[in-house]
Amino acid sequence: MKRFQISRRCFLTSAALGASGLALSGCDAFDSLSSTDSRVRGVLESANNLTYRVQRLLAGRDSLAQEFTEADIRQPQRPNGVTAPDDEDYLAFQSKDFADWRLEVSGLVEKPLSLSREQLIAMPSRTQITRHDCVEGWSCIAKWTGTPLSLVLDQARVKPQARYAVFHCMDTIERGLSGGIKYYDSIDLIDARHPQTILAYGLNDKPLPVQNGAPLRVRVERQLGYKMPKYIRKIELVDSFTQMGDGKGGYWEDRGYDWYGGI
Repeated sequence: MKRFQISRRCFLTSAALGASGLALSGCDAFDSLSSTDSRVRGVLESANNLTYRVQRLLAGRDSLAQEFTEADIRQPQRPNGVTAPDDEDYLAFQSKDFADWRLEVSGLVEKPLSLSREQLIAMPSRTQITRHDCVEGWSCIAKWTGTPLSLVLDQARVKPQARYAVFHCMDTIERGLSGGIKYYDSIDLIDARHPQTILAYGLNDKPLPVQNGAPLRVRVERQLGYKMPKYIRKIELVDSFTQMGDGKGGYWEDRGYDWYGGI
């Protein structure tokens, strides 16, 4: 008998749709739903909220993603999405090996920051060997080194009303008549302060390559790959992201992905 694996997203979405009286025969049907059907969109958003609550209940705030040994690293970290930004600001930073680049930390903080790569590297670091799970279905194990995001947030003194950390990136992921759209995404402060959430500047004991997000990318090890933005320029602390993009919290979320991509 053939065995089937049902994704967490598909299972929870189907459960929510079933409860609503809608009949779907699987994730293919989910993907083919019209984006103009407000009733269906509302149900799917409810499924996303259910996913978030269940994941938090089952995993807890501080549970760790599985870590591996160096013997488990069998291939280079697979690049994905934009791998060579051609934005003018990025190319200017790259031409000087990112010596002029700064990580800006702003928004709902008492002390806005502007940190060089050298300042980040000088801070206490964390190294972890973890599995990157892509929403496309592939996985890859790699060794990441970086600054715990919690240390940066502590230095910036996050205000009590802040709820989310938004990552603004330098890579233009979409170009249209209205101009370019640079990648962005967000996580809540529970994941932002998780011990395995790091601002990575090293990969497999070498400086982070451009194709994997240099000079800095975020690692959020309990979520899928699209929740780990590359080419970071700014972290903004906010109480809501309704005024950003289409108000869903990220580039892919604006296009139908779950805001909480837990695994």
